[in-house]
This record gives sequence, C-alpha cells and structure tokens, in this order.
Amino acid sequence: MNNLIASLINLNHPGHYYHWSILTISLANLVIVLTMIVIFFLALVLPFPGNKEKLLEADKDQDKSDELKYDSTTNKMWTARIRHLIIKYLPPNKLLPDNQPAYVSSWIYVFGVATLAALFMVIISGMALAIGGADWWHVNPIGHFFNSLHLWGVQLFMAFMVIHLWGKFWMAAWRGRRALTWITGVAALMISIVEAFTGYLSQQNFDSQWIATNGKDAINATGMGTFFNLMNFSQMLLWHVVLIPIALLVLVGSHILLVRIRGVSHPLPVKRPKGRLARLQAKKHDSQEWRGPNRRYDIIKEASIAIVVVFGLIFILAGLLSSPDKPPVTIQSWSQVAPADFMATAASELAGTSESAQYGPPYNTGHKNVQKIGISLQSLVGVHQQFNSAKTFVLDPLSALAVKNSSLSQAVQKYNAANIYQQKLWDKNYLQALDNVSFVNNIPKVPTTNDGPVPILISNELTFAQSGAIDANLLDQQPLYGTNYTKPLLFIEDGNYFSSLAKKNHLYGTQWGVMNETGSYPGQPWLWLYTLWYQVPTFSTSANVDLIAIILTAVATVMLMAIPFVPLLRDIPRYIPVHRIIYRSWNKRRDKF
Repeated sequence: MNNLIASLINLNHPGHYYHWSILTISLANLVIVLTMIVIFFLALVLPFPGNKEKLLEADKDQDKSDELKYDSTTNKMWTARIRHLIIKYLPPNKLLPDNQPAYVSSWIYVFGVATLAALFMVIISGMALAIGGADWWHVNPIGHFFNSLHLWGVQLFMAFMVIHLWGKFWMAAWRGRRALTWITGVAALMISIVEAFTGYLSQQNFDSQWIATNGKDAINATGMGTFFNLMNFSQMLLWHVVLIPIALLVLVGSHILLVRIRGVSHPLPVKRPKGRLARLQAKKHDSQEWRGPNRRYDIIKEASIAIVVVFGLIFILAGLLSSPDKPPVTIQSWSQVAPADFMATAASELAGTSESAQYGPPYNTGHKNVQKIGISLQSLVGVHQQFNSAKTFVLDPLSALAVKNSSLSQAVQKYNAANIYQQKLWDKNYLQALDNVSFVNNIPKVPTTNDGPVPILISNELTFAQSGAIDANLLDQQPLYGTNYTKPLLFIEDGNYFSSLAKKNHLYGTQWGVMNETGSYPGQPWLWLYTLWYQVPTFSTSANVDLIAIILTAVATVMLMAIPFVPLLRDIPRYIPVHRIIYRSWNKRRDKF
C-alpha cells in the first residue's frame, strides 16, 4: 500500500499518454482538466452560503436607490471595519491635501518627495535592465545607458534620503506620537542600503567580485554566510529584484501613510520649555492637530515637478558620467597575466596552505578565518558549502581534463596514491622551487627537486587555466546553471593578483572603507557607518574586525531607531538649535498669528 501511495505521489516516473483523433493528452493533464470540470459543475449546482439570510432593503429616504441600508451586523464585517478605519485616520483631504501648515516653508521639506522621485527612476531603469537581461548592459550601449541611469538614480536616492533623515533629526520629527514614522523611515534607509549592496553584487564585474569576496567574511562571521552567499550571483540578483524591493516598498509606503495620518511635526519652540509643566504642555501641543495658519499645497504638482527635475538631473549625470564596468577577473585572465602567481596559488591549494584551504565554516573545518566574540556563530552554524581546495581547484579539474593525456592521468593517480606525508613533502619542495620559476616562450621552468608528480600537475593546471577550462570546470561542478561563483572567486582571492589589482584601483579598506568604486566614481559613501569601524586602530588590527563592525553597526542602527525613546539623544535638537535655521521664515511670522 505504501509503495502504491509513493508511486502516485512521485511524478518523476515516465508519463502516460492518450490519443483520440487529433488530440494527444497526458494522463496528468487529463486529470487536471477533469478536476476543473468537476469543480465548475459543483460551483453551478451547490447552494451558495448565506442565501437564506435577511436581505438589506434599499434606502428609500435617499435618492441613491442602489445603496443599501446598513444594520448593526454590517458594521462588524471586516471590510466595513477596515473602511471605517481608513476613513477615520486617512480621509481624502489627508491623503491628497490641498493645503499644509504655514511653517512648511523650507527646502529641507523638499527632500522627502525628491527621494520618492529618485526611487521612481530607480524602479523604471531597473525594469528596463530586466527587459534586456542580466548581462545586457555589459555588451549593449543602450543597456549601459540604462545602467548609468540606475546607478545615478541610486546615488541620488540614497543622498536625498540621508539629507531627508538629517532634516527630520534636527526637527525632532518623532515628537507628537510620530515615533513609528521615524522608525519606518530609518528602517527604509537600512533596507535601501541592503538593496543597493545586493545591486553592486549583481553586476558581475570586478567591483562586484571585490565587494563579494570582502563582504563574505563579515557575513560568514555572523553565521549567515550559509544562507546568504554574496558570491552566488543568481541569489543576490533575485534578492535585489524581488525580495528586498517588496520590503522596501512596504516600508516606504507605510512611512508615507504615517506622514499623511499624523501630519508633519510642529516647529520646535525658539526657546526650550523649562519646567515639567511646560514640557508636558509642549508634548501635548505636538500631538494635536495643527490649528494655525495654512498655505495652499498642490501635492500632485509638487510631485510632478520633483519627478521632472530629478529625472532631468539623473539623465544629465548618466549621459555625462556614464557608469563603471571594469571587466571581472577570471581564472583564465589571471593565469595569462600573472602565471607565476597562479602557479604558486594552485600549488598552495594542493598543499592545503592557502587561505581557502584553512578558512573554516561554511567551507571547511579550518580555523584561519573563524571570528568570535565570546562564542562563534560561524562555528555553531557549521560547514554547509563544503569543499576541499586540493580536490576542488586542482585534482578534480585535472582528472576531468586528463582523458586524452596519459602522462597527466598517471601523475594524478600517483599523487592520489601517495600517503599524506609524501604529498606534503612534494608540495613543500615544489613551493620552494617556485620561488625561482622562469618562463621561456611562456612555458614555466621550475628548478628540479624532489617534488614527484607536482610539476606535471601544476604545469597542466596552468595550461588548462589559460585556455579557460578551469573556469568552466568549476562552474560545471554545480547543478543547473553556473551562476554560483563561490569556488572560482575563492580560488582567485587566494592569489596575490586579485588583491594587487584592487589596491591599484584604490579599493582597500585603508582608503575609507571596503566599498569604494573603481575610477573616480563615488562608490557607496552611504556605507560609512559600517566601514567606519575598519578605520579605528584598535579594531582594524583585530582578527575579529568583521564581526566587530557588524555588531557595532547593528547597535548604532538600533540606537538610531530608538532616538525617540532615549532622553539624551532625542533632546539633541533642542540643545543644538539647527531647527531655528529650518523654521527661520516661520519664526519671523509666528508672532502675528
């Protein structure tokens, strides 16, 4: 019986097909069609629930004869309750206002709508990039222009959002039961940073490679590297275009609705209220509806002007400055440009002395890159992307490519047959001899030593790498499409060429963070809160610097969100009266009202 049930559930076995006249249909599709017919028939004949309940009479006291008179049970319906709540807290005059408080007379207020306009451009340019595909912008000038629009849209979006946040901080905009408005705004900023970060990872160029290989250490240190792999292009792309945008739009939408419900915060008084009673009165006043003078406000016109201006600025920036696209480093390009470095790295992978070979979770049981403060979350999560650097990077590719090369096949067999001590001796001797490697007509010449079959292995590894076969092999090791670049990037990162190229392009953390951009492009200055900790001397030399940076950034983010509830922090705008500049026009006129 169990076998019968299992056979019915398992649909991977060969299908059954039926043929009638010109129609051929599988059993599976026939079952679906028949099921749909049965459901349709049942929908026709079964009585609908509620047909016997009392019908509501038309309201004859009104001209609208098609409206129904509501009874007490109607008001208990979910739909009615939600409608009543919407009307109560968000009536049309709040959702689309035609006036606003007179004190809203500063350019600081413009950056909220400018942020939304830039976000609109980011979404449109992102959709255009999606039409052409993930690699369209690398090979097509029109695609590259849309990528430039996307880049500068993101830069302006993040810049406007941060300026908007600055303004709201100095206004103490969380006053008057607006703490949730502040929290959703900060949360939107944080999720925007993650969204932009995954966007950089999705580029498939040198910048994304460098960001991924550096960022993985911090993610791995938290234990999340098993589930959030920065070097898996398809995962990062899907997070970037699906999951995170949904969260971002929900937060932005909630933030806007809260602003419309609660209104903009009242101006801070010119003089700080003194005494408990005065502070309580000020707090009560902040939470009340604005009863002072208003000015006309055409929200649709303002939004339209903002979109035109921001779009124009983004088009100008994209047209004049374009966007960077430094080609990615491949094992093929690396082995061709720096063959000696490639050979030394391949030999260290074989010997198990490379960084990847000793890294630790989630790749293997090593300890070199395991970070902990008290406990190691990285070790608790364990190894989930396991590989052996000697087998993955050298022996397995050579075995697969040695079908028609008998000498290479024998060398692989000889190395695998040797005991661990013999292998280590060969590896050690070969690595020492590599210090004096020379090239004659691009053929490596390594001094002879007791290194067994290792010279044959590494010289063939170089040949295959320069042909592009090692890149293909490492990507072919994964199922389905080769979009997970974890293995090739770890191999590339183990060499010196990759880091020297990054240093040449000023991407090192010693130059304000690990998230700079190639050329003279601005990179990601909005990541300053995270990269800041790498500049602190005590932290920068710690083996746990990535974990420290993650923890301190998380603490700072929580503190930023908690400002409305922390007395000293929330009082900063009162003691440093930047708000007087923001409200200077209103302060000159407020005594008249």
